[in-house]
Amino acid sequence: MSHDATAHHPPTRRRRAVVTGASSGIGAATVAALAADGWDTVAVARRADRLAGVAERTGAQVVVADLTSDDDVARLVDEVVASGPVDALVNVAGGALGTDPVAEADIDQWRRMYELNVLGTFRTVQRLLPALREAEGSIVVVTSTAAHEPYEGGGGYVAAKFAERVATRTLRLELVGEPVRVIDIAPGMVKTEEFSLVRYGGDQARADAVYAGVPGPLLAEDVAEAVRWTLSLPPHVNVDELVVRPRAQGSPTKLDRRA
Repeated sequence: MSHDATAHHPPTRRRRAVVTGASSGIGAATVAALAADGWDTVAVARRADRLAGVAERTGAQVVVADLTSDDDVARLVDEVVASGPVDALVNVAGGALGTDPVAEADIDQWRRMYELNVLGTFRTVQRLLPALREAEGSIVVVTSTAAHEPYEGGGGYVAAKFAERVATRTLRLELVGEPVRVIDIAPGMVKTEEFSLVRYGGDQARADAVYAGVPGPLLAEDVAEAVRWTLSLPPHVNVDELVVRPRAQGSPTKLDRRA
């Protein structure tokens, strides 16, 4: 049975969502999915040229901002709040860098991953929380199955995503009794244009090899649909944690890969 949130709370205005990491991949797909579902969207990312394309396709408002910068996030929130209520914050911005073993890891890469995946997420959450409280809104954090199970070569990314997941869970506990939902969506293998390319420092062949022979990895649109669905549920329903993997993937290390 499907639930229609509008049946419980008839809307007096269009709902509005802020989506970070919106210049490509899951973020861009989420902007498109929410726009198609009747949301007004604010697409946030560092790359103005990519955001312009997202705006053209979806009608999104765009804000260029680096979530690792206090000043940028303060400016982002001022701009967003000045132009209307905020019903949802979807935190997609993040990413992986490198595949070194822990014993040989590049600590600067670890620091960058923590800054983006954890501190960038919660810097934005903190600043937007008053507006979300006022709108009885929702916070969605797109983490990863890397936040559930470690795997070799993933130490820094796994550590950052575990931290992001645990902080999200802590926030959920701390906001019980307040009119804000906190939702964690953890995708497994998702084939996007940039995730693995960034991880492998721009090496296209190594990035392509990640998905080679895997029948049906997730696409960005699959994760975007999970976000859209959790936000469409009646306000009393909180999807605490949703793990989404392709059928071909049983765990980070158990994968159907064919010749």
